[in-house]
Amino acid sequence: MAETAITRDEVAHVAGLAKLAFNDAELDQFTTQLSDILNIFDTLSEVDTDNVDPTYSVTETVNHLRDDVADNWGQKQELLDNAPLAAAGLIKVPAILDGEGE
Repeated sequence: MAETAITRDEVAHVAGLAKLAFNDAELDQFTTQLSDILNIFDTLSEVDTDNVDPTYSVTETVNHLRDDVADNWGQKQELLDNAPLAAAGLIKVPAILDGEGE
């Protein structure tokens, strides 16, 4: 098994991307811990998976979904009646653009 090492600079870089600040002792600690974690993942490459089918789900659960059917619920007029302002079968809203473009 090859040793996967992560450098202190890489840990500092990732910490910076995550907006985290670590002192020198913490950087050393995380460098060691992350290297250990990566080395554990390296052991997965030693497992023989040639005759193993991919597992998409660990259970036999099947999603039962209803048919996607458009339906007119007959509530358009009720919706328009409750709108603060409606015209020509549409809800009118205040303009949000001033016409000068952005």
